[in-house]
Amino acid sequence: MKSATPKVLHPICGRSLLGHVVAASRELDPEQLVVVVGHGREQVVEHLSAADPAALTAVQQEQNGTGHAVRVGLDELSAQGAVLDGTVVVTYGDTPLLTAGTLATLVAAHRTDGNAVTVLTAKVPDPTGYGRIVRDLTDGQVTAIVEQKDASPDQLTISEINSGVYAYDAALLAEALTKITTDNSQAEEYLTDTLAILREAGHRVGAYTAADHREIAGVNNRVQLAEARRVLNDRLLHRAMLDGATIVDPGSTWLDADVVLEPDTVIHPNTQLLGRTTVATGAEVGPNCTLTDTAVGAGARISNAVAQEAEVGPEANVGPYAYLRPGAKLGRGAKAGTYVEMKNASIGDGTKVPHLSYVGDATIGEHTNIGAASVFVNYDGEAKHHTTIGSYCKTGSDNMFVAPVVVGDGAYTAAGSVITKDVPAGSLAVARGQQRNIEGWVARKRPGSAAAQAAERAESAGSDASNG
Repeated sequence: MKSATPKVLHPICGRSLLGHVVAASRELDPEQLVVVVGHGREQVVEHLSAADPAALTAVQQEQNGTGHAVRVGLDELSAQGAVLDGTVVVTYGDTPLLTAGTLATLVAAHRTDGNAVTVLTAKVPDPTGYGRIVRDLTDGQVTAIVEQKDASPDQLTISEINSGVYAYDAALLAEALTKITTDNSQAEEYLTDTLAILREAGHRVGAYTAADHREIAGVNNRVQLAEARRVLNDRLLHRAMLDGATIVDPGSTWLDADVVLEPDTVIHPNTQLLGRTTVATGAEVGPNCTLTDTAVGAGARISNAVAQEAEVGPEANVGPYAYLRPGAKLGRGAKAGTYVEMKNASIGDGTKVPHLSYVGDATIGEHTNIGAASVFVNYDGEAKHHTTIGSYCKTGSDNMFVAPVVVGDGAYTAAGSVITKDVPAGSLAVARGQQRNIEGWVARKRPGSAAAQAAERAESAGSDASNG
């Protein structure tokens, strides 16, 4: 990946590569889940502690091959007092497209066939570079996995490949791992050697072929990461549409894995729904929106907006060109209009902030109207302060509310006011200098200018009209 970030921690559709594999594995409800870590293990362990605190980790101090990694994982289970029986499933942390359904079917086939090991395979358009699955023509059992460099011309024509994902009988796996050698070009313990070991011991070695070969694709570079993201996003969109959401343009719409779209939602083009965003029935989002960890209420409308950790109430309206920062909460039917920014602000039902305003660290009651170009002055250079505006208030345009300050229910504030003191309920607050006109100033101070000439023309026209 050419990155300071360990490969398995690169993000894709709201989770790390590893996070997708862990989530799919968890759907099988395993008794224990062990992640074998090596390179960048400090970052991986920290990530796991947040993503899946119940997962165990086993440290592979030296990367001595896949067989060695599995043995390290089993040793960790034994150290935790686990009894090694039942089925062990082995997966890789860089296969984010692998689904729980495929893993469950693999386990079911393994148990039904009574196999010692069942390998997940796939038939791919181009098997170049992959280990080929060689089967017994009589019973379909796997007789060998042959790597590209070791394959015969006939074996190179085989399109069925090894995914590296297996279901094992736990006891037989532990026994087979003791018999693996490092007698190979890499001087490593290969997990694939266990198949031959188990077959030679008279045990069944089977295979289950994935319905979609893309599920087993590993991610090894940024190109493959982008390809996997496209496939996963298409899956998420497909599921959302089948569940009743309208995606106007799937090609320009991106979802994270934990996004929830209820039936009869409409997602317009060029929209990204990220994190744990939820969109309730009847809401419309887009075009040109990015919502992260945001809850959108039923019947709400959001257009050309960015929101992060915000709540948009039912039938509320956001945008165009609005920015809802963490802690912004809009009540039912509220509005955050054009070029409005909100942060840590609670906006009551039916309240409107229509244009060109910043609302930060504030509580606004119900059915209040905030005039255009208003600023909630919440920061004194060292600390943030809170502003409270009551219900059924009308505040004028170009108001500055210097926190901490309270405007009572039903109060008005005049345009151009700087509100620094509390306004009692039902009052009109006027906080601005009185206007003074200095006549003839332009002619005296800017003689000959375009403004002076315009003023002279206007005075002449006025004089002519009065004389007429």
